[in-house]
Amino acid sequence: MLELRPNCELCDNDLPPQSSEARICSYECTYCAHCAEHVLHNVCPTCGGGFAPRPIRPLKAWRPEKKLGLINNPASPVRVHSKYLRADIAAHVDRIKDLPPDAR
Repeated sequence: MLELRPNCELCDNDLPPQSSEARICSYECTYCAHCAEHVLHNVCPTCGGGFAPRPIRPLKAWRPEKKLGLINNPASPVRVHSKYLRADIAAHVDRIKDLPPDAR
């Protein structure tokens, strides 16, 4: 199950569970749409993969017997920040941004 991290790992903007602005890589690194598109150019600073919109978890359990929804599976409260410096991120992005994600 996705952690639904609460913030952009680059600019630290809030990304609540219902945000349509959240983008994730296959390792669930989380960035806002602006950073993913305009700063990172669809390159994850950690793995080099691309980003996809983060799914929105339903608020309620539509099938109560399954114990699903945010009510039963809340988003993570732990804020995560990229461990890489901006200069290192820029060099990493520049190196591979022209390769499509499926060729990285």
